[in-house]
Amino acid sequence: MKLTRIELHWVRLPLVTPFRTSFGTEYEREALLVKAITPDAVGWGECVAMPQPDYSAEYVDGAADALVRFLIPAVGALPAVSAATVGHALAAVKGHPMAKAALEIAILDAQLRQAHMSLAEYLGSVQPAVPAGVSVGIMTSIPELLDTVDGYVAAGYQRIKLKIQPGWDVAPVRAVREHIGDAVPVQVDANGAYTVTDAAHLAKLDAFDLLMIEQPLAEDDLRGHAALARRLRTPICLDESVTSPVRAVEAIESGAAAIVNIKPGRVGGYLQARRIHDVCAAHGVPVWVGGMVETGIGRAANVALAALPNFTLVGDVSASDRFFARDITPPVVMRDGWIEVPTGPGIGVEPDEAALKDSSVRSEGIDL
Repeated sequence: MKLTRIELHWVRLPLVTPFRTSFGTEYEREALLVKAITPDAVGWGECVAMPQPDYSAEYVDGAADALVRFLIPAVGALPAVSAATVGHALAAVKGHPMAKAALEIAILDAQLRQAHMSLAEYLGSVQPAVPAGVSVGIMTSIPELLDTVDGYVAAGYQRIKLKIQPGWDVAPVRAVREHIGDAVPVQVDANGAYTVTDAAHLAKLDAFDLLMIEQPLAEDDLRGHAALARRLRTPICLDESVTSPVRAVEAIESGAAAIVNIKPGRVGGYLQARRIHDVCAAHGVPVWVGGMVETGIGRAANVALAALPNFTLVGDVSASDRFFARDITPPVVMRDGWIEVPTGPGIGVEPDEAALKDSSVRSEGIDL
């Protein structure tokens, strides 16, 4: 397959409600979309980097710069390109996993559309639908939190994830657990906001029978996570700490992770995500798909990934209306707590031209 042009599209979508984590508060989603054009097909990918380098070292404009100056020329120089060759072509560029992931999935989407194969089939997905979970941000009050959780439970979400940070942890979690009982599983996500010296405080969460506590400590602190795991009954899930299959094995064998959250953008793409899935399966460790407030482009691809056999825990695969009143694709819809895996060629969705135009900030094209 020969690439003829790559386009970058910056879009901005307002969120239906502000989304607050320990990193800060989002009011809109600024996303970078990658469009791969060949003589026979067009593919789309989404870069999940944030506008600022607070979640990770990557940020939207930095990812775009890496794409334009290094990554796109690397694949453009190939006489033919496919998902199997993209990773090798990009390996000479250190880092930038989110930029690489966006380019890889755009090329893979075009390749699969040309072959009339779905991403789910290509990855080896085994489920026709995946359970929908929802991530609930930090609120200004517990009554506001309970009202929000009530809405998601009523909508049919099968798992509630509560964002926590120092000062917003035990009390809100206790309130939610007492309010909804055992009707819906609950887990918490700290986004690395604590240190190992907080172990005694975090152990108070054991009383609420949580599915897990996600990424309580800094991403580079595997030893601290292992020590914390020995002091908690609640299983520890690692997110930002797991960036590769090797890192996954280190986390598992050190006792730092009983569960792994796989975000394709964070690990460098969907093929790398599948490798981590396979490594965790071989070690008997369950995984789930994490979310990065994706548009329908990234959301559809995540649904396909979440249908692989070792994604046995409910992930952050929500309906489009969890975040957006109007997505840039036909909306990803939840029915009775489930989201159907796309069966169309490639990722199974493409932007609605009117929605893409209305949300567009700017675009740039590179002929190859």
